[in-house]
Amino acid sequence: MKFNLLSRTKNQTVNHEGAKAFVMTPEMELYAAVVTWSLNDSFYEKNEIRLERLRLLIAKCEPLFVGKLAVYARTKMYMRSVPLMLVTELAKLHSGDNLVARVTDGVIGRADEITELLACYELLNERKGTKRLNRLSKQLQKGLSSAFNRFDEYQFGKYNRDGAIKLRDALFLVHPNAKDDLQQLLFNKIVTGDLKTPYTWETELSALGQLNFDSDEAKAIAFRAKWEELIDSDKLGYMALLRNLRNIQEARVSYAHFEKVCARLADAEEVAKAKQFPFRYLAAYRELIHPTAPVQSLAKKLVALVQGGNKGYTGDLLDALEKAVQASAANIKGFDHETSVLVACDVSGSMQKPVSAKSKILLYDVGLMLAMLLHSHCKNVEVGMFGDSWKTITVPRNNILGNVQEFYRREGEVGYATNGHLVIKDILSRKVRMDKVMLFTDGQLWNSSSASGNDIQTLWLRYKADVSPAAKLYLFDLQGYGQAPLQILRNDVYLIAGWSDKVFEVLTALENGDSALDAINKIEL
Repeated sequence: MKFNLLSRTKNQTVNHEGAKAFVMTPEMELYAAVVTWSLNDSFYEKNEIRLERLRLLIAKCEPLFVGKLAVYARTKMYMRSVPLMLVTELAKLHSGDNLVARVTDGVIGRADEITELLACYELLNERKGTKRLNRLSKQLQKGLSSAFNRFDEYQFGKYNRDGAIKLRDALFLVHPNAKDDLQQLLFNKIVTGDLKTPYTWETELSALGQLNFDSDEAKAIAFRAKWEELIDSDKLGYMALLRNLRNIQEARVSYAHFEKVCARLADAEEVAKAKQFPFRYLAAYRELIHPTAPVQSLAKKLVALVQGGNKGYTGDLLDALEKAVQASAANIKGFDHETSVLVACDVSGSMQKPVSAKSKILLYDVGLMLAMLLHSHCKNVEVGMFGDSWKTITVPRNNILGNVQEFYRREGEVGYATNGHLVIKDILSRKVRMDKVMLFTDGQLWNSSSASGNDIQTLWLRYKADVSPAAKLYLFDLQGYGQAPLQILRNDVYLIAGWSDKVFEVLTALENGDSALDAINKIEL
C-alpha cells in the first residue's frame, strides 16, 4: 500500500515537546500506535487518551486494513491485548460480510483469549449487569466458535481460570458446534467443570506446596526433584523456563539438568517457536546478575536452605541467554562490510518509563535491546546514545546483552533531553558518509538549545545534499504517539514500529522497495 503525501503545510504539526513534527497517514499512525501499545500509561499520553485516538483512527481506515493489522499484531508482533481491542472496535463498525469472523479467529492464539476477548467486548461496549454480553456480534460469535474448535482438553484445562467470564460462560454465549463426538464430550466437561487438571509447572509446584513434610530438608529435596522432573518432562514451556531461572538455581538442580536448561534456552528452533520479545531475555539476564526481587513464594523458604542455590552455574545461563538473543537476530540482512551504519539510541527522560505497570524493563531498554541486536549484524557500524548531547560508544559486536548493560550503565553521561538532531549534526560537520542512519526513539525529538536551523528535518536535508545523497534514515518508533520528527516516505526517511525482533523483517521489506505497511497488507485472513 502506498499513500499520497499531504501538502507541506497540512503535513506539519508539533510534537508533545512543541517541536516541529509531521503527521502520518491514519494507517501509518494506527500501525505505530498498535504495535507499541502496552495497555499502560506512556510518558506523554494516558491509556484512555490513546484508546480514544485508536478508535478515531480505526474509523478512518479501511476495515480490511484494520483486520489485517489485528492479525499481524497477534501473529507477527506477539501482542495479545491490543489485537482483541482492534477486533472489538471493528465489530462495532463493520458488518455485511465475514471479515470480523475471520479476524476474530485469527487473533485467538490461546484458549484463554476466548474469554479475554469477551471481557474486552464487555468493557469497550460498556455492558453491565444483566446486559453484560447480550447482543454479541454474530460475526464475532462465529469467529469464536471457530476458535473453540481448535483447542484440546490440555489447552482448555491450562487456561480454565476463575475470571469474571469463565470458559463455561463463553461456551454458552458462543454455542460452538462440536466437530465430532469427542469434542462434544470435551465441551460437556467444560460445562460440568470436569476438565482434567493439566500437568504444568504451576499445578505441580502448587500441589507439592500443599503437602506436609517431616522437615525443611525433606521439603527442599522434594522441590529439587520436582524441578528436575519438570525439566525432563518437556512440559515446562519456554517462557516459563525463562522466567524461572532463579527458582531453578535456588532449587539446586543437578548440573546435568542445568545443561538441559541451557541447551534449550540457546536452541534456535526453540527461540523461534517461543516468540518472546527480545527484552524478556534482558529481564532474565538482569535477574541473574543483579537479583532485586524475591523468588516466587513457593521457593522462598528454600533460599536459606540451599545457601543461594547453584550460583556457580550462572555463567552457563548467561551464555545460553546470549546465544538465544543471537538466534533471535539471525535473519537480519542487508549489512555487509561495504554498508556503513550509524545506530543511535534515545535515552531521554521520556524513554525511562516502564513498558507495563509490573515491569522493571523501561522503554529505553527496549530501544537499547533492538539496537544491539541490529548492531550485532552490522559489519561497518558506529553506535551511540543521545540525550542533551550525543556520544558514540565502542562495544564488541557479539555481546548483545552485555552491550545493553554497558549503555544502561552510561546513559547519564549524555543527559536526558531529546536532542536527536545532534546525531545528524555530528556526521554533517565531520562529513562522514553513512549509508544508513538508525534512530531508536519515541519520536519526541526537539532542540533544547532552541538554535534555529538545527531541527533534524533541516539537518537531514543538508546531510543528503552535502555529504551522502544516497543515505537512508530509519526511525524505529517505540511509542507510537502519532507524529514523526521527519517527513516519512520523503528524502529516504522510513518509519518502523514495534518491540519485537520482527521489526527487522520490516527493515528487510523496506530494503526491497516495500513500505512498512506492505507486511500488514500481505496478511491472509
